[in-house]
Amino acid sequence: MLKLIHRERSRMNVVSESEADTKQFGKLLAISLFPGAIVGLVGDLGSGKTRIVKAVAEGLGVEPEEINSPTFTLIQEYSGRLILKHCDTYRLRDPKEFVDLGLDELLAEDTVALIEWADRVMPYLPSDVLTILIDATSIHSRTFQLDAGGKRSQRIIDEMDSFFLNH
Repeated sequence: MLKLIHRERSRMNVVSESEADTKQFGKLLAISLFPGAIVGLVGDLGSGKTRIVKAVAEGLGVEPEEINSPTFTLIQEYSGRLILKHCDTYRLRDPKEFVDLGLDELLAEDTVALIEWADRVMPYLPSDVLTILIDATSIHSRTFQLDAGGKRSQRIIDEMDSFFLNH
C-alpha cells in the first residue's frame, strides 16, 4: 500500500513497497494531471521512471501494449483522456539538444509532458514543473519526493494529497 510519509506546502514524500504500489502511484498521478501539466522524473538508471510513465499512460486510458520507452526516438505521444508526451533525455549528448526537440510542441498547453532524466534539462523547462525524485530503496521499494515549482504543479500535489486523506 502507498504511504504518505511527509507533507508540507509544496512537497510530498510517498513510499511504495512493491511494483503494484508503484503502478498505483502512477495511476494516482494520472488522475491528478490536467492539460498543460509538466512532470519531471529524476532518478538513477533502473529507479522506475519508465514504469511510472507506463502507469500514468494506463491511468489516462492508453492501452499498455502501446507504451514504449522513447530512449531512441526521444519523444513518444499517446492519446487517452489527455494527450501525453513522454520524453526521455538520457541519450542527449548535450542538454542544449533538448531545445531542438520542439519545446513549444512538447510543453503545449493542451498536453501533459512527462520528462525522464529531467534534471539534465531543468534550465530549459518552465519553473512550474512537478519534479518527482525517485529513490530505489530496495529491488521493489521506492520513495517518491514530489516538489511543486509553482501553482499549477501544486494543484497536482494537492489532488494527490486528497487521496491520502480519504484512504
